[in-house]
Amino acid sequence: MSEILEIIMIVSFGASWPMNVIKSYKARTAKGKSLAFLLLIFFGYIAGIASKFLNEAYMASFGEKWYVLFFYFLNLCMVGTDLILYFRNKKLDKREGEK
Repeated sequence: MSEILEIIMIVSFGASWPMNVIKSYKARTAKGKSLAFLLLIFFGYIAGIASKFLNEAYMASFGEKWYVLFFYFLNLCMVGTDLILYFRNKKLDKREGEK
């Protein structure tokens, strides 16, 4: 049951990130974004991934439960994309401020 709840949590977060990435891309500004928040989430996913690799019970049944780790990596990629967009948008904000 705990694995099902973990999957629900990861999928719920995962469904939110693409919407956030699209919003960041279209907004073309870093205003209202928090770099500290994005980094905290990014490193949280890294910790979650590391915990899976260090969990002997999980790794013993990896063939049956690989999809949990897949969603962690997918979410990490989404947050990473949002981080890249943050720096792009920060640069665009700087250019706009120089005009």
